[in-house]
Amino acid sequence: MSRKSKNKLLPLENIQITAYAAEGKSIGHLPDGRVVFVEGAIPGDTATIRLTKSKKSFAEAKTFEITHPSPNRLEPFCQHFGICGGCKWQMLPYPLQAQYKQQQVQDQLTRISGIPLPELLPIKAASKTTEYRNKLEFTFSATRYFTTQELKEAGSADLAPEPALGFHAPGLFDKVVPIKTCYLQADPTNQLLEVLRSYTEEHQLDYYHFREQKGWLRNVIIRVARSGEVMINIVFQHEEKEARLALLDHVLKHVEGITTLLYTINPKVNDTLYDQEIIPYFGTGYIQEQLDQFKYRISAKSFFQTNTDQAEVLYRVTREFAGLTGNEILYDLYCGTGSIGIFCSQGAQKVIGIESVPVAIEDAKINAQINGLDHCHFFAGDVIKVCTEAFFQEHGRPDVIITDPPRAGMHADMIEMLLRIRAPRIVYVSCNPATQARDLALLGAGYQVKALQPVDMFPHTHHIENVALLELLPHPRIA
Repeated sequence: MSRKSKNKLLPLENIQITAYAAEGKSIGHLPDGRVVFVEGAIPGDTATIRLTKSKKSFAEAKTFEITHPSPNRLEPFCQHFGICGGCKWQMLPYPLQAQYKQQQVQDQLTRISGIPLPELLPIKAASKTTEYRNKLEFTFSATRYFTTQELKEAGSADLAPEPALGFHAPGLFDKVVPIKTCYLQADPTNQLLEVLRSYTEEHQLDYYHFREQKGWLRNVIIRVARSGEVMINIVFQHEEKEARLALLDHVLKHVEGITTLLYTINPKVNDTLYDQEIIPYFGTGYIQEQLDQFKYRISAKSFFQTNTDQAEVLYRVTREFAGLTGNEILYDLYCGTGSIGIFCSQGAQKVIGIESVPVAIEDAKINAQINGLDHCHFFAGDVIKVCTEAFFQEHGRPDVIITDPPRAGMHADMIEMLLRIRAPRIVYVSCNPATQARDLALLGAGYQVKALQPVDMFPHTHHIENVALLELLPHPRIA
């Protein structure tokens, strides 16, 4: 090992953490003056850190020990904090979390976009900071994650593999942290975990071995609606009918409130289920949720915002920014199951939703039908290929465009298309302010940003949504 590599592994003591950076990291300074971005520390901490990356002008590190905690530091409420990889900000009071998220959006939009921006509106913080998720997925693994302390106590002795039901350990595809209690979702989630754990241990059922690609039990996904409806999907690697029936019946009998129980046979290496048949065992095969007065059918493959309460807040901001008067043709791009377009539908003359995932479009059509919205139309396909002049002639050119792309943001071709269409107003909903800032800079050739509203969907994490309102410039800017 080189001297440089050895030095990289040595702990560095008495590092003062002075500010929040972004993506859940905080800022300190090394003895040589370089900025270091530190995971696991908050402003006000004094920490011993260990470098994970060392560059000429900066470094990255993980916290080895907090020697003098910040006066703002809280005791985490979850026993799995720091191990499962979720809820990394539990040690930070929620008002400070919201403050740092506001700062993150401000810093990234200003630094990356490089265009004139309006003052950022105050963040819309979450009303609930626990039990806010409507969907969670847990994994059965034949090899549980052993903590550093457990490995240290074992010494040179090899620890025999143990099965676990829980969340993947960060960065490890085959190791799972066993979860006893999760505060992200309301019951019956923790009851389900206990029922599954006790039953599978009693009957010695095989958990999936990710490296050897064998075993029977793979995943369990649970969705809980505000209506009280509960949908559970248990995923098996292969069919064992007698054992499957016994397990499903046991879950139905001992887990309260199940309205739909599903199962899936997934023999693939990866866990994605979009190409797999999901089979109803009990109930309708879906649950229903309501945002404002609109009802949504959620199937096992449906995308739906995972924080229902804050989804309502996010969609109200989007609807307000859209400024609909009843006369506009609204285009909902990356529309998913149609949730945003339907939420805004009462103010539009017509809603056109476009999404590349066909199964999502089928859900969108059903959701429009459930709500009696004859003026909402949904189309499957690549937005750039769908939005042709012939399409506009048939369905009308957009007066307002809502775009809600994935974390990677919009493709350059998509932005060029928006600049050609020249809709009077664009509402850009983003789950990644950094890529949104990049896209706003490109859209600046034809649009001016008029309003910016951050919305916190995920307390105790660094993730943040931001909604931007853009209005068409009378004359395109010359590059």
